[in-house]
Amino acid sequence: MADEHNVLLVHFAEPDHCRAAFEDFRLLPGVSAAAVLERSADGIVDVPESHVEDTTGYTVGAGIIGGVLGLLAGPAGSFLGLANASAAAEAFANAREAEGGSALIYVSSRVEDGTAALVVDVREQSPQPADDLARRHGGALERLPAKEFAAQVRAAEKAARRA
Repeated sequence: MADEHNVLLVHFAEPDHCRAAFEDFRLLPGVSAAAVLERSADGIVDVPESHVEDTTGYTVGAGIIGGVLGLLAGPAGSFLGLANASAAAEAFANAREAEGGSALIYVSSRVEDGTAALVVDVREQSPQPADDLARRHGGALERLPAKEFAAQVRAAEKAARRA
């Protein structure tokens, strides 16, 4: 496997296992971003952990958290939360925040009540290290090419705008 840009979704029945896995996954070579998404038994989404390799001096943290917290107010609220959190950042940072926030909002719909998911943006030389970590922590790993994942997020954004 040559250098492949993937998004890893690792699903966990136990949120504590997801948080423990986060620490190991964020240290994998090629990881540019990682986040833990937890959905409570009553459906509330939280992002208790996130990591972004910040080589440009920008951060996506505010946009991601703003977007996810906006989920409490419904689809329109999620985009408003994301926009408000992004307003103070520079133009390039705003674009990165919007992409990261939209991606987490999209992934949150795939996290069942009472469970958690780890989302990892990574350039992999081999699938083996991530596969081994997922297995060791008891997670079910789903690997998507980054371009395919981005297309799914864009399609979800488009559908939300139409609704």
